[in-house]
Amino acid sequence: MANNKDDRKMTLEEAGRKGGETTAKTHDREFYQEIGRKGGEATSESHGRDFYEEIGRKGGEARARQRDDS
Repeated sequence: MANNKDDRKMTLEEAGRKGGETTAKTHDREFYQEIGRKGGEATSESHGRDFYEEIGRKGGEARARQRDDS
């Protein structure tokens, strides 16, 4: 992690980690459930049925390949 004594700036990764840790300390499970629900609704509205069909197909194909490799 960046040491501010050296006048180095924090990387985006470090800033994100620090922000995520602070958020986790100040919010509960319901907060994360709510933002997950809102994100899912927004994705559904912006992408539509075809998007979900495509990712479902890709996931099914990947899973089939995993079973074939066993």
